[in-house]
Amino acid sequence: MTTKLIIARHGNTFEPDETPRRVGARTDLELVEKGIVQATQLGTWLQMQDLNPQRIIAGPLKRTRRMAEIARGVMYHDDSEKPNVEIDERLREIDYGPDEDLREEEVVNRIGADAIAKWDQDAIVPEGWNVDPDELQKHWQDIANDITQNNENEIVLVVTSNGVARFAPYLTGNFAGFKSKFSLKLATGAVGILNFDGKDWQVEDWNIRPHKELEE
Repeated sequence: MTTKLIIARHGNTFEPDETPRRVGARTDLELVEKGIVQATQLGTWLQMQDLNPQRIIAGPLKRTRRMAEIARGVMYHDDSEKPNVEIDERLREIDYGPDEDLREEEVVNRIGADAIAKWDQDAIVPEGWNVDPDELQKHWQDIANDITQNNENEIVLVVTSNGVARFAPYLTGNFAGFKSKFSLKLATGAVGILNFDGKDWQVEDWNIRPHKELEE
């Protein structure tokens, strides 16, 4: 049996009539109504796939903690079976520096559309953002080592942000191969799945949207 790492991006933090902003480590938003629905759908989909995790780990911000807590409540009806939601500072959203909490139009005006494209396609950090790619890759490696050393053959759910999640596929040792097959971005409420066979990590799938899976 393989160890399975399920990485979920938190749900929506903006109402339909709001203009989305680039929120990061310093902007601690709650899930809005749709985000709560997405969290419920995550728990329902995982339960239907028989993927109830033995561990649940979430970033420290309200949106990631709440996403994990709601999904946990859906998957486990018996309190004695529910794993605690572990809060891990390493999963905190990235810091967008001068672009924190700005509308996307303002961000593009400052750094240019090409910089955004390089971030979305290749995880190349735009100038001014407080992001250390090497540190993020190390965080994922440390988390993965903890999972495989202490929780072999288990399912682990990690709830984090889009900015952090895109560095998880470095675990495979073939980031270029991952990019050739998948987009780096996880949609809000979406998940990626990585499997560890005792030797290597492999991406099973990426950007799975539970709400669409439930509609089929």
